[in-house]
Amino acid sequence: MTITLVAIATGIVAFILYYICWSLFSSPLARIPGPKSFALTKWRLAYEDYKGTRTRKIHALHERYGPVVRIGPNEVAFNSLSALRAIYGAGSGFERTNFYSMFAIYGRKNMFSFNTVKQHAERKKLFAHAYAKSAMLKGINASMIETKVRKYMEFLEREGRSQDIFTTLHYFSLDNITEFLYGDFGKTACLDGIEEDRALLHDILATGSRTLSWLTVHHPKLTAWLYSRTGFLGCVARQFYPMQRPTPYTSIKLHATKAFQGFADASVAEKAKQSSLISKLWKHHRSMKDGGLDNLDIASECADQLDGGIDTTSDTLMFTIWSLSRPEHWGFQQKLIDEVRSISEHDLNPEGIPRVEAADKLPYVEAVIKETLRLFAPLPASEPRSSPEATTIDGYLIPARTVVSISPYTLHRNAEVFKNPLEFNPDRWLDPSQDLTEMNRFFWAFSSGGRMCIGMHLAMAEMTTFVAALYRKYTTEPRGGFGTISPGITSRFEVFYDEGCSDMRVCFP
Repeated sequence: MTITLVAIATGIVAFILYYICWSLFSSPLARIPGPKSFALTKWRLAYEDYKGTRTRKIHALHERYGPVVRIGPNEVAFNSLSALRAIYGAGSGFERTNFYSMFAIYGRKNMFSFNTVKQHAERKKLFAHAYAKSAMLKGINASMIETKVRKYMEFLEREGRSQDIFTTLHYFSLDNITEFLYGDFGKTACLDGIEEDRALLHDILATGSRTLSWLTVHHPKLTAWLYSRTGFLGCVARQFYPMQRPTPYTSIKLHATKAFQGFADASVAEKAKQSSLISKLWKHHRSMKDGGLDNLDIASECADQLDGGIDTTSDTLMFTIWSLSRPEHWGFQQKLIDEVRSISEHDLNPEGIPRVEAADKLPYVEAVIKETLRLFAPLPASEPRSSPEATTIDGYLIPARTVVSISPYTLHRNAEVFKNPLEFNPDRWLDPSQDLTEMNRFFWAFSSGGRMCIGMHLAMAEMTTFVAALYRKYTTEPRGGFGTISPGITSRFEVFYDEGCSDMRVCFP
């Protein structure tokens, strides 16, 4: 017995020593600079995830080790345009990792969560035209956005201008995306005061979501097992939930289910009246053509785009207004006001709201939003990819299935490209003395390549029109200490805020 235990212990020690030597000296990634603790185990980076400091930690490692850093036994972070093209460029061969499986809905993957380029491209071609810029600037989508902006302005007058802007901006984005996706079968009316629709946002504000996200990423099977238990085991498992039900977006996903079912049950004539995204997807339903999408495919696609169209727009608008409201930035606010208040009557709709097409052409409005996106990208963290084949990036051999990534957070803080990168300065985007071409190459708020954000033009149309209308009528200033305190939002399981402030306050736990 003693000899057997000694043999087992010896084997374990030998294996550990072999693993350490392989990871640090023999692995193809051993040449890549980075801290040894990260190279030895993936749990070192997972610990940063748990603390909510992953993105800032990787940024700090880039500042110490350079544009290529090994951040795991099988993971490398990059920070260069050459790597950006190699990993995310069209035809690169890199695919999304299993990290994105957490975004599958109703048990079905969708365009956002598909791994392969082929799957993504085949799904995207079914409805990409619905998100085209030309489809946003005029017609029914432009009218929808202008109407929601008008309703927000009326809401300010009706319910007061001291409302929690984080919540009210979510009303605006939710009302837009639900109508765009579901039309009459699922559009919300938060801005009209419908409490049932406003209640959909309650579970977004629930505590514990960061811990749940962490477990979903790092212990997906355990998390799924815990939440699937019923009966006595379910009572026991409930004591270990990282977040009690309802989990984030539960109500919104239920709303998406009802909206889909309402559309599916509608008559052919009723469906034909709709111009929503679901109506466009329905043309590819299996009842309409062989090999098309089934109910769950369409429901998952719409629900995923619903999730993606709420926080991203509202959070960016919140940071835009907050940044312009800070006393040291009132000069920027005044420049914006001067521009939007010079809009001609011809460029206003009959209700006095700037037309979407006119707002799209306002250079300072665009510069303000672009600068906000640079500092507070809605999805600032790493975007992991892997390739089925070995490749060379920035002079380093990257074996097949190595996880590689770049983050907008780090790209947007490159001091060689963006002077004083931590400062909010919209003027930089209109300054001819700056290298604007290089700045635009490093601007990555919407990702790039075939998998860049499909909703980019919808989001920009919403934001430019909103900002133009708001500052045509109002000025803004901080309240509740937010002159020196930064609002904060979460992305996955990290909290993001303005590092230049003396303090921060989390608006979304």
